[in-house]
Amino acid sequence: MAEGARERGQGPESSLAIGRAAYDTMLAQARLAAPDECCGMLLGRDGSIDEARPAANVAANPRSRFEIDPQALVDAHRAQRVGGPEVIGYYHSHPLGPAEPSATDRALAVGDGRIWAIVGETGATFWRDGEAGFAALSYIVTDR
Repeated sequence: MAEGARERGQGPESSLAIGRAAYDTMLAQARLAAPDECCGMLLGRDGSIDEARPAANVAANPRSRFEIDPQALVDAHRAQRVGGPEVIGYYHSHPLGPAEPSATDRALAVGDGRIWAIVGETGATFWRDGEAGFAALSYIVTDR
């Protein structure tokens, strides 16, 4: 484990690595957006998150829902197709709740294998959106 790294979560899968800047970006954006939910994309390669790219929350009720700006998603996927970072997953916050999938999150999940990061009152957690539902992932915050 890298110096200054942390592990959180439980799960059978190997640890997910997230860069310190990406992790700190999610936490900072969640604080700034509160009491609304923040959201964005997780970008990187080979299952390693190198960037948390904030996006506008265009949900009709951003206090209790999130919807990533569709143009931001299109732009990220276009960049990926020409060699840019991979869209590994998404993140959002629960300003007044736990860092775990809500009933709404579970209802909206599509089982595509992407990673969801959820920032709650006590930090962030990471989840794999699988066919059987969300599975908690362990993770390491690296100083890269």
